[in-house]
Amino acid sequence: MSSKRTIITLSEEDKIWLEGYSKAFNVSVAEVIRQGIKRLRESHESETYHKLVENTRGIWKDGDGLKYQMDIRSEWETQ
Repeated sequence: MSSKRTIITLSEEDKIWLEGYSKAFNVSVAEVIRQGIKRLRESHESETYHKLVENTRGIWKDGDGLKYQMDIRSEWETQ
């Protein structure tokens, strides 16, 4: 995985908070920002997944969906 350096502008209040947090947990400010971005991405991806499930629930109306999947997948095994 390659990394890219990024410059950001923060309010004085956010900068002070980040510095305090990083000292309290003995990690760099950069690591705090990386962890925050990771959590934000995970939260967003989880929300997107759950919205997709909700929006597609009940779409299949042609009988037993599991049986259909099993039948289709059994064709893969014979080829």
